[in-house]
Amino acid sequence: MLPKSIPTVTVSGRFLSPDGRPLSGSVTFRAPAQLTFPAADVILGGPVTAQLDAQGQISATLPATDAPGMVPDGWSYTVTESLSGIPVGRSYQVLLPTEAPEIDLADVAPTDPTKPNYLAVRGASAYEVAKAEGFEGTRPEWLASLAGPRGQEGTRGPAGPQGEPGLQGESGVQGAPGADGRVQSVNGQSAAEVTLAAADVGAVPMAAAGAPGGVAQLDDTGRVPTAQLPPTADAVASVNGKTGAVQLAAADVGALAASARGAAGGVASLDASGRIPTAQLPPATGARNIWTPQALGFQAWTCDPYTVANPVAKFLAPQRLYVCGINITEPTQANRVIMFARGYGGVPADRYSAGIYREDGTKVTSTSAPVGLDMAGQTAGSPPQMINNHIGATPIAMPSTVVLTPGRYWLTWVLTTGGTSDYAFYHVQNEAPVAAANLFFGAPFARAWYLNAQSNTPAKLNQADAGVLTDHDIPIMALALA
Repeated sequence: MLPKSIPTVTVSGRFLSPDGRPLSGSVTFRAPAQLTFPAADVILGGPVTAQLDAQGQISATLPATDAPGMVPDGWSYTVTESLSGIPVGRSYQVLLPTEAPEIDLADVAPTDPTKPNYLAVRGASAYEVAKAEGFEGTRPEWLASLAGPRGQEGTRGPAGPQGEPGLQGESGVQGAPGADGRVQSVNGQSAAEVTLAAADVGAVPMAAAGAPGGVAQLDDTGRVPTAQLPPTADAVASVNGKTGAVQLAAADVGALAASARGAAGGVASLDASGRIPTAQLPPATGARNIWTPQALGFQAWTCDPYTVANPVAKFLAPQRLYVCGINITEPTQANRVIMFARGYGGVPADRYSAGIYREDGTKVTSTSAPVGLDMAGQTAGSPPQMINNHIGATPIAMPSTVVLTPGRYWLTWVLTTGGTSDYAFYHVQNEAPVAAANLFFGAPFARAWYLNAQSNTPAKLNQADAGVLTDHDIPIMALALA
């Protein structure tokens, strides 16, 4: 591609045989020498050959012959035509000035000795000259300025002499009488009374409509009548026992409707991975006739409290975030995090926070700020010793109900401020730095650990954090749906 500083002219042309068929071949444009453009730091050399395409056309973009600063200057292109079927091609000179950015060879190629073999350069018009000389105004205003004021009427001259009459010419020969204005023939027939048939005007006789060997008719609805249609050997008489305008439903062909997918009494659907969604699987029942969290009003729990030995009372350490793991095997709704109190009489201050976290540590939900907590064991109908000693489940409400999909989660609980003997909790006794609850194989998942110096539920959990500790007695926690 030439630099933009070099002005170009696009030359086009079309070459056809006398009968209109596209010719093939080529047209070559050759400058007399190599061209140097100092301003663009470019030297151009060699011919430019344009091949005729399937329509007999060529197009070539060439440097203008009057490009400023070009060395040499004052030259023209030699155009050589080499066309199929033409033994000797033409060769002629053309100028390609900048002022004509597009030309057609048909306008500049010589056709006779008197026509110049170059493109004439248009000079400035009289209006352009006037503008250059200082005239201000539009072209119509300039034209109007050329008309001067009407001059005075001149003196009428004397009348000239009367001319002599000329000689009368001879009478010409009378021509043949012309035809009158009446029709002389119709479709080639010149009889006094012309009668045309359908065939005379390239039409189908009306009698052919609906007749054998003729053409089909259309009824009032724009369709071919059934009587004119070909017979069908095995025409359908009924569909699934139905006739007329048949409309079949899924049940008519022994199928279930599309609305049965994933619906009760229908069929299971498959998800994008080709598997049945968990929501369409039956609940995981496990062993039968055992105590489950649901049997006692919970949605899930960290362990069965019945199996826990709890010889001495333990109290929540203020600003210690207790973390306990739960396993969810089917979609589960929850809106309460619960801890099992061994003795809690209630404190009016808002100083408890709780939350639910996924296995990767991201938060599902939590209290936004510390809340108050009612005393334990006050449910009507509870054993008197539980009521009197404030023993039982203490729930903290979440902002809204969440649905936990199958997977492993952590429950958190923190006493943000208070004394070391405010809340006694039932616990899984742990005398070692690593609790038995933290037995796993493969991907690590610690079911019991804690963080100190926590004034609320954190934005994210990380069981591998340097501050994680496991040398504590583990609280018993659960989820519920109120």
